[in-house]
Amino acid sequence: MHLLGGSALLGALVGLLSFFIGEAAYAQIGLVTEDVRIPAGNGRYTVAARIVRPQGEGKFGAVVLNHGVAGTRTERLRESPDQLLSAATVFVQHGYVVIMPLRRGFGLTGGEYAEDPGPCSNPDFRRAETAASEDVMAAYDYARSLPYVDGARMILAGQSAGAMVSLYTAAMRSPQGLVAVLGFAAGRGGNPDYRPGVPCAVEPVAKLLDTLGKSIKVPVLFHYAANDRFFNAETSRLWFDRFKAGGAKAEYVLQPPFGADGHYVFSAVDGAKIWLPAVEQFFDEYDVPFGTAKALQRPAAPERPKGLERPRPLELQKVGG
Repeated sequence: MHLLGGSALLGALVGLLSFFIGEAAYAQIGLVTEDVRIPAGNGRYTVAARIVRPQGEGKFGAVVLNHGVAGTRTERLRESPDQLLSAATVFVQHGYVVIMPLRRGFGLTGGEYAEDPGPCSNPDFRRAETAASEDVMAAYDYARSLPYVDGARMILAGQSAGAMVSLYTAAMRSPQGLVAVLGFAAGRGGNPDYRPGVPCAVEPVAKLLDTLGKSIKVPVLFHYAANDRFFNAETSRLWFDRFKAGGAKAEYVLQPPFGADGHYVFSAVDGAKIWLPAVEQFFDEYDVPFGTAKALQRPAAPERPKGLERPRPLELQKVGG
């Protein structure tokens, strides 16, 4: 029997408490939330995921929304869908189901951290993204099987390393029914405390994007803020250019500075006023259905007990995102 250590147990308790508080708040405004365990790895393990969706029978399009990578094991075990709930609500307002999986080594999924690419001096991004994409595909296939989901209107989206695995999954696994990818602050190797704005593995990431840009079949949005302290504008533009050079249909958006660190514009409670117009324009350009937003009262963020506050997510000290 595998017993959780102290930090893992604390992270699990925080996740459970946040879910039950958040579920009650969302029920009050007419949204449906559900926590599920998704079989993955040919039944060797399960992936914890949160579903947030509109009320009704559907059929709704679906967004598989992928989290980034924190810098330590303790922080990874504290990972929760709460961090992306504000953004998820925006997609639900536009008529989409959102499923937020926690990959291996994160939050309530727990287990081995499977997507470590190794040190910046010699990172293996293909191995890391292959492992991460297994969990993303498990959630993707599960979402398509839901009776209220239109399996022909699927979107992959993510923040930071979550954007990278979304790109990798779309390009290398060619998921059925996929219509677009949304990448917010996509990248790997950032550490703003060590080298603000300049990631440690610029060229290895670019080489991976060379490959992905030649294989992907759906349009991709690369969205960044000008004051991203993980990936500066020069780096993100280089990555985009390398990706598009392979023939991909892709758009690059560099928004004005946001807050203290634009890396978090997508997950911020008030970030949608920045990123949503870019998404709407992108979807309009590529004829991706995106319904008119329904006005919903945004639930208050769950109040955490003292001593259980989650720190701001950090990137990997070796190769992050």
